[in-house]
Amino acid sequence: MSALLGLMLGLGLFLIWWSFWHEPPTEAPKKERHAIRNMLLRAGLDNVSPSGLLAACGIAGFVTLLLVFIFTGAPLIALIFGLFGALLPIILVNWRAHQRSKNLREVWPDVVDHLRSGVRAGLSLPEALSQLSEQGPVALRPAFDEFARDYRVSGRFDTSIENLRIRLANPVADKIISALKLTREVGGSDLGQMLGTLAQFLRDSVRTRGELEARQSWTVNAARLSVAAPWIVLLLMSTQPAVADAYSTGLGGLVLISGLIISVVCYQLMIRLGELPDEERILK
Repeated sequence: MSALLGLMLGLGLFLIWWSFWHEPPTEAPKKERHAIRNMLLRAGLDNVSPSGLLAACGIAGFVTLLLVFIFTGAPLIALIFGLFGALLPIILVNWRAHQRSKNLREVWPDVVDHLRSGVRAGLSLPEALSQLSEQGPVALRPAFDEFARDYRVSGRFDTSIENLRIRLANPVADKIISALKLTREVGGSDLGQMLGTLAQFLRDSVRTRGELEARQSWTVNAARLSVAAPWIVLLLMSTQPAVADAYSTGLGGLVLISGLIISVVCYQLMIRLGELPDEERILK
């Protein structure tokens, strides 16, 4: 316990000294907030703000720390699991964003087909996009309904479709919207053919990526379980007073911190090697 208090005191003094010499960053928080906002949009949580998500992280971390400390009585173990609890809301939102992107990936070819049918029927491009609010995939109808409202109010296609791209926050949507904007700017009579080619390309991409994800998903899940298993065992064992007292010493704290660093490094390495990278957005 005395070693932990000394470590916290030293860390506090270092942070006070660091505040006199380190200039506060200006651009990084904006980029991080923008990244959190994009993650919330991809997850379909339009009503949640980045500050709300960070507040949820703080509450979850505090509650987890308090519960673990009550059951174990080990401050360092409670602090580590409090950190895990603080990351839980972000992990859940990120998982929801991945699942939603995976589900939407399968409906984008249908969106392009609807656009192609509307253009062939003689509708203008804004009318064909607005029609998707009623006839398009259910998951995307609210976004296209907002586009229809924006276009009715402003009458400006470029602004309305840019707002649509921001709401969707999806790499496939970026490709479709870029193609539509380019076609509208340069003109041409082959819009239907372009949309047909794009729909076929999207279907091929969905099929290929689905096969790869099916082959690699079991490897990634097994690696995640192997990282989480030691900490689950630690949490169960730390309910015994002898184990909690052992990890409250200086040597026990060193073991915990070393294990935490190894777990983080191994998890990041596993993600880079075993998981398919997300599609990069061409517009941000």
